[in-house]
Amino acid sequence: MAGTIRSIARAGVSAAVLLGGTIGASAGAFGIREQSTIAQGEAFAGAAAGSGGVSSMFWNPAAVTMRPGWVTEQNLTFIGLSGRITPQAGTNPGFLPLGGSNDIGQGAILPSGATSYQLNDRLWVGIQTGAPFGLVTKPRNVWAGEVYGRSNRIFSLAFNPVIGFKVNEWLSVAAGPNIEYFRLTLRQAVPLPINPAFLPSSFLKGESWGVGFTAGALITPWAGTAIGVGYRSSVHHDIDGSIGVPLLALAPLGGQVRANLNTPEKLSVGLTQAISPVARVSLGFEWDNWTRLGTVGIVSKTRGVPVSFLPLNYKDGFTYSIGGEYDWSPALTLRAGVAYEESPIDFSNRSVRLPDNDRINLSVGASYRWNEKLTLNVAYSHLFLDRARILSGVGRDYNVQNIAFAGVADGSADLVSVGFRYVFGDVIAPTPAPIVRKY
Repeated sequence: MAGTIRSIARAGVSAAVLLGGTIGASAGAFGIREQSTIAQGEAFAGAAAGSGGVSSMFWNPAAVTMRPGWVTEQNLTFIGLSGRITPQAGTNPGFLPLGGSNDIGQGAILPSGATSYQLNDRLWVGIQTGAPFGLVTKPRNVWAGEVYGRSNRIFSLAFNPVIGFKVNEWLSVAAGPNIEYFRLTLRQAVPLPINPAFLPSSFLKGESWGVGFTAGALITPWAGTAIGVGYRSSVHHDIDGSIGVPLLALAPLGGQVRANLNTPEKLSVGLTQAISPVARVSLGFEWDNWTRLGTVGIVSKTRGVPVSFLPLNYKDGFTYSIGGEYDWSPALTLRAGVAYEESPIDFSNRSVRLPDNDRINLSVGASYRWNEKLTLNVAYSHLFLDRARILSGVGRDYNVQNIAFAGVADGSADLVSVGFRYVFGDVIAPTPAPIVRKY
């Protein structure tokens, strides 16, 4: 009997997902794109070309050179998620009566910011901070897909100091280290041979610090045009953590574990073009190399052998965006944009922990220049996610003790962001200004 219980628990632990994420993650898979209130107002179109102000350093560190003097931008974004997973025919008959997940969405508030400081006519330093990955989901504790996921919690924080150099009047470059913290706590039901409505939970916890880098270039070939290319490298994480499983018979499966995780690198390309003294249009493209995650192994630190593995097997993610902004008055700028994202997750690699799919982002925003030093920013976005089919069990990457789960996930998200820009010291007009701005 103990051998049977251990084999069941091993299957349950094997589905303990090392990476959480949610149906409502604001970027593909478990990525978070909300690093700039200004850029969000244009659906992040042209962010790599500086359309998001100093906060564009997340996409392209060369944006540090766009404004003279000492400038800071701070942003706060509320992400309101809504998502449900509904079981369908094909789900194990012992679990199907437990019903759907109810709303798995959990609201989150994300801070981000960027500061630039000009040392001389050619050299800038700056720092960008934010949360590139994460969010939280929690279905009902007892539901038809409980053996594949009961809760996911991801937290990350990145610090990216950069040095920017203005090569000449039309080219700036920048680079810097990206210091990243990653933490997770995941839970799911262990399919013991008892009533499915009273199954205990196992958990996986872990955290890590890792270091990567960012680099980029900003080109302003003539007045009114800005072209930017930025790169964020993959960050390698040696995650230290623990697995907890119920019952003494399962104790050998618990304990301290480790895992190697490589986050996806990102390539961003942006264009901002002034079409009049008071109007600009922006285009954006982002590539995220989610294929780098592959299959993640979870290894016992005491025995040195794999306890489990996670077959993420994501695909590349692509985002295309277009947006524009208009100076309604010298104090008020309005903006709007739309983006389409091809998710790295599809039917072949989708799980109840990450029921992600392609999405459309519709955004609006505004900036109000309070005075010469202070500008207030606001943005709103709604994400429309395609319905996502889920199938776990025999013959699938996600398989816990051959317990089948079939379902459909529906989701959307509303995002509200507020922020400000503040100029310290004397206000200096950008010279030469890469694009005409009045806020």
